Amino acid sequence: MLQKVKNLYNEYPQQYWVMIAGVVISTAGGSMIWPFLLIYASAKLNMPLSTVATLISINAGTGLLSSFLAGTLADKVGRKVVMNFSLTLSGIVYFFLMRAETYPQFVILMILVGLSNPLYQVGADAMLADMIPSEKRTDAYAVSRIANNAAFALGPAVGGFLAASSYNLAFYGAAIGYLIYSLLLFFLARETLEKQKVSATQMIGQQAKGRDGYAQVFRDKGYVLFVSLTSIGLIAPSILWILMPVYTNTNFGIPENLYGWIPTTNALMCVVIQYPVTQLTRHYKTLPVTALGMLIYALGVGSVALMSGFNGFWLSMVILTFGELVVVPTASKYVADIAPANLRGRYMSVYWLGWGLARMLAPLIGGFLNDAIAPRAIWIGGLIIGLISVSGLTLLSLPRRRPSDPQSDHH
Repeated sequence: MLQKVKNLYNEYPQQYWVMIAGVVISTAGGSMIWPFLLIYASAKLNMPLSTVATLISINAGTGLLSSFLAGTLADKVGRKVVMNFSLTLSGIVYFFLMRAETYPQFVILMILVGLSNPLYQVGADAMLADMIPSEKRTDAYAVSRIANNAAFALGPAVGGFLAASSYNLAFYGAAIGYLIYSLLLFFLARETLEKQKVSATQMIGQQAKGRDGYAQVFRDKGYVLFVSLTSIGLIAPSILWILMPVYTNTNFGIPENLYGWIPTTNALMCVVIQYPVTQLTRHYKTLPVTALGMLIYALGVGSVALMSGFNGFWLSMVILTFGELVVVPTASKYVADIAPANLRGRYMSVYWLGWGLARMLAPLIGGFLNDAIAPRAIWIGGLIIGLISVSGLTLLSLPRRRPSDPQSDHH
């Protein structure tokens, strides 16, 4: 066993493991507060759920704009710079969140968090793709997710315990976690973006292909359709992650220190079975695998409507987690493989733009269904939206529908 761990360590560059260590520290901190943020804001603001939930939509909407900025900066300025800026800003924002008292104050801080998150995610994905050759990326993304979820297994359980007595302690934990990772990255990581020297002839040729890198990405119709369908499907799990803590607390009286075990279960499952699931799914084509994962996501979200106690909500999370285990590494590898090296940051940006859209729409849709129809309507709506994505991805995976897709025969 020790030899296997040693072999795995030697498989990847040292900087990869610096990133993994930083992800563990920052995720453990951030996840102490994020699952409970809407409960905290609801108690502070005393507003309807549909209003409080707009904070997450504002956060995600800012993230959409930041995603475009992140890709350009990651490709031109460098991966490390944007990652450092993101981590430092996030740490500072969490210090101020514990002082927020009014809706406008929460809005400003949610905008800042929304600005910073995509910068890190796009920079980190591009840095990993720079360092790791294609044949090793599936495993590299899987290991990264295992580390991330090992930290997330700890965060909500500790955060729920702390939040039940003092939310300030959870906010301090989040802020310190992000700032420690920023320092690790600053001192121990090198820039991986290679500044290529090109001749005047090459420069003219590149300009002829298109001045705007994003224009090239959006001309890739198969990729844009993939991102669009994935974004629709991600609305369902986003609804669950954002609204289930408030839903269970408000309607069924489940306190933070008990609910914290639900996201912890998700994280533990990702730690224990992510790698075996990835070893299985890597042998199949990416688009059908993504469609299967989206189906499991949708069923997990829909099942919440049938539940009325902690055990039932826990089971819904277990179902949803299997969808996550299938979708996330598969989709990340798809993007890393399909993207030209000089546009990798922008391709990653458009991919995370899809995640941001899902996170922006999810609380608006869920809050509306809760206030206008009934709390349980949240989960039926999520199921229907998820099934739309499954249908689209299934059609997209048919070879005749995507002749230009470079991944059509990729395993």
